[in-house]
Amino acid sequence: MELYPHQEESRTGMTHPTKRIVSTIAIVIASVSFGVLITADLGLMPQTIAQSAPIQTAQGPVTSVTIPSFADVAARIAPAVVSIRTTEIVKNSDSRRSPVDGFEFFFPDPNDPHRRRGNTAPGTEDDERRQLSGGSGFVISPDGYILTNNHVVEGASRVDVHVGGDENGNGGRTVTAKVVGRDPATDIALIKIDIQDKLPTIPLGDSDRIRKGDWAIAVGNPFELENTLTVGVISAKGRTLGLGSESRSFENFIQTDAAINLGNSGGPLLNINGEVIGINTAIRGGMAQGLGFATPINTAKRLLPQLKEGRVTRGYLGMTIQEVTDEVREAFELPATTRGAVVQSIEPGKPADKAGLQHGDVIVEIDGRAINNNRELIDYISYLPVGTNVKVTVIRNSDRRTVTAKTAQRPAGNEAAVEDDASVEEPVRNRLGMSVEELTPQRRQMYGTPDDLRGVVVTSVKNVSAAGEANVNEGDVISEVQGQKISTVAEFRSAVERLRSGQRVRMYVTSPGRGGAGLSSYRYLRVP
Repeated sequence: MELYPHQEESRTGMTHPTKRIVSTIAIVIASVSFGVLITADLGLMPQTIAQSAPIQTAQGPVTSVTIPSFADVAARIAPAVVSIRTTEIVKNSDSRRSPVDGFEFFFPDPNDPHRRRGNTAPGTEDDERRQLSGGSGFVISPDGYILTNNHVVEGASRVDVHVGGDENGNGGRTVTAKVVGRDPATDIALIKIDIQDKLPTIPLGDSDRIRKGDWAIAVGNPFELENTLTVGVISAKGRTLGLGSESRSFENFIQTDAAINLGNSGGPLLNINGEVIGINTAIRGGMAQGLGFATPINTAKRLLPQLKEGRVTRGYLGMTIQEVTDEVREAFELPATTRGAVVQSIEPGKPADKAGLQHGDVIVEIDGRAINNNRELIDYISYLPVGTNVKVTVIRNSDRRTVTAKTAQRPAGNEAAVEDDASVEEPVRNRLGMSVEELTPQRRQMYGTPDDLRGVVVTSVKNVSAAGEANVNEGDVISEVQGQKISTVAEFRSAVERLRSGQRVRMYVTSPGRGGAGLSSYRYLRVP
């Protein structure tokens, strides 16, 4: 007898309808288990509010979770997020323009019509005009202290704060604020409003504990749309953007894909619990492109006492540093476990120089605390009071030693992370892919080399070579090869000839420029 597909009997003896019922039940169970496993794999459990009873699976018990509504966070924090409007008096003849929003301080839009200068002739009654700018902020204490970005209030003759609105931005009142303290290096500002009522506040979280993949909530006033909330995740930590010489050493941004737009400057970046983990500061490459950056709130917490005093000062040793990487360890023949920062250059007369630190020292500890990277060293030193004695432990020529330095005040705008005529001789081309010559008076003048700098000058570099890959350029002065001081071409040739094929070699190089002093740093080359 011919069997139809829907009536075919299985080898187990079950008819097809029975199999369908069993299969359906199995699919339901598998779907539930799979959904729970996905939830667990996404790492959502630590950030949940409600939990149900464990479900037994083949892999063991798994707890199902419920993600809390972001509406609860929005309702709690909305009254403490403020809109800031600043007024600056500018001259029409002045080429400088205050941005409509502070984000353009970093990434100006060339198509913005507000960039056009006024065309009123100087000397007329309209030679001056008011320039309005905007941003966001958030209340951190009931007596009216508010955190925001420095670029939101910098140069303002008047700062107005709209405070007390509901979660949709309705209601509230506008109060004139006083700028209490500013720190351009971290782009943080503290302002204060005087108001009789106690203000609602937002709790400050711990930005050191956030992880890539954690929820991130950005709140502010993009395009003057008050109390706008967007949600994403922490997409990276420790970002540097190279925004300027003053901030370069302190850039440590949180990156998020929570939509941040013009007007969000100074607003809070929150975790799932409604705690501030950052201050929205910058965007890259246009609006809402999934690349927003926030200053960690722990930076603001460390600066708050000084901001309230009206002035921020930082400890300073006067040196440039570079993080210890694999190529640094190889070039300096350091153990694979070595962590820290290698000194690139020392500023004469500054604390590091007085303490006896030298370029090539590898800093591994500060006051007995292990240093893993540049950021830890810069943060530790910069937040010490001026005049503090600090013990610096270094590795120098495989020896470990400790010196004591006294911090000075960091100069404003300093960039630290944190020198016989043989012209007839033919240039020396070597296996590293560059030619060098003696530093004659003529070549010093040609390349702008300081008179007190000793070494050999690079006159050409082959692009595809060890020197080219290490970013050695014409005009650079090489004063050391693998720790050996170089004063002549003969010394340089001898040092290069001793190098082994495949060896990672360090060269101490000073590049011309920087006001005539030059910038000194190590370059790491692989010998072919």
